[in-house]
Parts: sequence; C-alpha cells; structure tokens
Amino acid sequence: MTIRLQTFSFRFAEQVLNSQLAIKQEIEQILTNPSINISELSRPRFNEILDQLFQAQGWEAQPAVFDEQGDPSARMDFMKGRVGVEVEFGHSSFIGIDILKFQVASYSGLDKIDVGVYITTTRAFQKKMSKEYKQNWDGSLSFEKVTRYLPHFKSAIQVPIYVLGIDL
Repeated sequence: MTIRLQTFSFRFAEQVLNSQLAIKQEIEQILTNPSINISELSRPRFNEILDQLFQAQGWEAQPAVFDEQGDPSARMDFMKGRVGVEVEFGHSSFIGIDILKFQVASYSGLDKIDVGVYITTTRAFQKKMSKEYKQNWDGSLSFEKVTRYLPHFKSAIQVPIYVLGIDL
C-alpha cells in the first residue's frame, strides 16, 4: 500500500505554487516517500517522520511567524522559498489558528510567504489506519473538512492555500 495525495487549491494556490515547481514536487516526494512505513503511522510518529524528511531537504523547521520583540511565539511547521507548510494531524479546532498563521506570514507587513501548504489526512486514511493498523486517528482534522470550510474564509483569508490530503 502506498500513499497517494488529494489536492485542493484555494485562491489559485496551485498556480502560485507551480511558479516554484521544484518546491511543489519536493513536498509531494516527501509525503509519498517510499521509506515511510504506513503500519507505524501514529499521529506523533508521522509528525516525527515528516519533520525529519522536510529538514533533510533543507526546510526551515518551526520558523517564527512574527519578528517583533515579545512576539506570541506563533510558528509554522516549515518554510522554504516563500512557501509555508503546516502539518495538522490534530483536532479540527486547529484549522483557524493554522490558516491565520499563513495569512499573517503573507500580509501584515511580514511578507514571508506567497503561498501556504496545508497538509492533513483524508477520512479514508484515518479509517484505514484505525481498522487495519490499530492506530488512533479519531478526532483528527480531515482533508474533507478543510476543503469544506476553507471557502467560507474567503473574505478574511487572502493568501493562497494549497491543501494536500494524505490518502491510501
């Protein structure tokens, strides 16, 4: 069984990301890396694996969203070449915070990213992980929920966001 990706482009994110095609392909290769042992993918373990794989490709891990003294310590998961990445395997309540990080990093005088890449798993992935590998993915944010909710933020979120759903 191999990892496949589902995609959703908010505010022409795929077109923006295609202007940095090597980075887009690098993200896809990291997420579909054949060395990932699917049977061991608990949420924490998958985060650890992705952290190692992104850093091995030169991605800055945990870059600060704000630059000011006394900042609230908001951090993205990864950044490279004006592309910000958030990996969210946690509860769906984190969607607003994660998307707001992209918005702030893109605007508000910070101008750090041109596009955000939001990575989560599909419901089918979560069910298969629970059923076949006894890994607890219950309550995790799903690709389907992100793609359903994101268009409702269009008046508040101007940054393009490319959503990747990890599927099997």
